[in-house]
Amino acid sequence: MPTVLAFVRCRGLPRAAGLALLVALVATAFAGQRLAVPEFRYLVDFSVPVAEVVPLAHAVILATTMFSPMADLERTAAQPMSRHRGIYLVALLLLALGLSALPLLAGATGQVIASAARNVVGYLGLAMIGARLFGSGLAWLLPLGMFGPTLLLGVRSDNTPEPWAWSLHPSSSASAAALAVALWVVGVCVAATGQPRQTERAEQS
Repeated sequence: MPTVLAFVRCRGLPRAAGLALLVALVATAFAGQRLAVPEFRYLVDFSVPVAEVVPLAHAVILATTMFSPMADLERTAAQPMSRHRGIYLVALLLLALGLSALPLLAGATGQVIASAARNVVGYLGLAMIGARLFGSGLAWLLPLGMFGPTLLLGVRSDNTPEPWAWSLHPSSSASAAALAVALWVVGVCVAATGQPRQTERAEQS
């Protein structure tokens, strides 16, 4: 148990979880609001519930806890850390799903929460990939890099989402769900099997 607590604390999870909870509470307060997609590509009138967009923030915030500043100690630990990392990644997913479900308290529909759950799975996967490629401080790079084009170019002239704009698809879309799960699986593989990485601050010191 002390090892597990140290593993969690050194990644700053309590602070990140508190910040993500604050974002979730704000999202719950605005659960009935919708975010309009900019009329950039076509003259469209398309919007998505705020509860489906906020998972992007949860994914980015939680992904900043991916790696420890004590990477050298983890590499030389007598007890292998791969199991700890795997369990930690699953725990992050469960926490993100729980935060994404909070708008249910404000009357959000099951379809909205299902879409939010799918989106947090996919964006968390992208954030984990980004954390592995660029460091946990830049875990936001891939999720925001995906979200921007999705928001600007993800709706067709017939007012339906583009096939690649998976986070805008309805909760019933099997292809969007499959893509989100695939992103998470890839993210877990690169995060759990790779060597522990130092945070940017530790790397620069």
